[in-house]
Amino acid sequence: MRRVFALIAGSLLTLALFVLLALLVAPPDALVEPREEIVLELSEAPAPEAETPSESTPAATAPPPPPPAAAAPPPPAPVTNVESAIELPDPEVPPLEQDVRELDSSLPELVETPPEPEPEPQPEPEPQPRPTPQPTPAPAPTPSPAPSPQPAPAAAEVASSAPSAPASNEPVDVGSSARATHKEPPQYPTRAQRRGLEGYVVVQFIIRADGSVDRSSIQVVDSSPRRTFERAATDAIAGWRFEPGQGLRRANQRLEFELN
Repeated sequence: MRRVFALIAGSLLTLALFVLLALLVAPPDALVEPREEIVLELSEAPAPEAETPSESTPAATAPPPPPPAAAAPPPPAPVTNVESAIELPDPEVPPLEQDVRELDSSLPELVETPPEPEPEPQPEPEPQPRPTPQPTPAPAPTPSPAPSPQPAPAAAEVASSAPSAPASNEPVDVGSSARATHKEPPQYPTRAQRRGLEGYVVVQFIIRADGSVDRSSIQVVDSSPRRTFERAATDAIAGWRFEPGQGLRRANQRLEFELN
């Protein structure tokens, strides 16, 4: 029930507000001017009398002439450049004070230091191949000496009186004339092969009596380029074999390194 009353009250309030708003917005009614009633009474008019024109009656005045139109103002005269006879003096600008600092001559002069030269790269040590063990030749059997006839006593005395020749251990120089029976080819260094380098090595060594090379005696006499093919040359010469001979021999060989 309360809900019904509330709805009715709300509707009435909304309707009242709508009517009030309509009254405020509507324009006011136009004012009605009161009408004036004029009553006309008709009566007989008297006979008209001849009227003489009176001199005193002023003639109908003509309307005054219109006022003359205002003249347009003249255009402004062009402004001409007027030179003034008064010369203004140039303003004196005080000179700017510059802070001059004297250089300190006691400081040492800068000397450009040349860059240090880069050290040449050392060649990488190549792995030293293991030496191939050379078969040791069996000693040749010594033939037993045949029995010599008994010399005469006089010849025996002469032989005993002659001094025996001392055995010499010094190697004999044979140069490059030693004949090799087996040559071990040198291994071309990988670094030199990658760079396309070619050269030679001259080595000097001692040949034993059995024809093998004494590895400890191998020496590099000359090479080009330096520190490139020396190790490969010494390793190869150590495996060479020569004809056996009497005593020690000093020989030399030149090994060429060329790219095919």
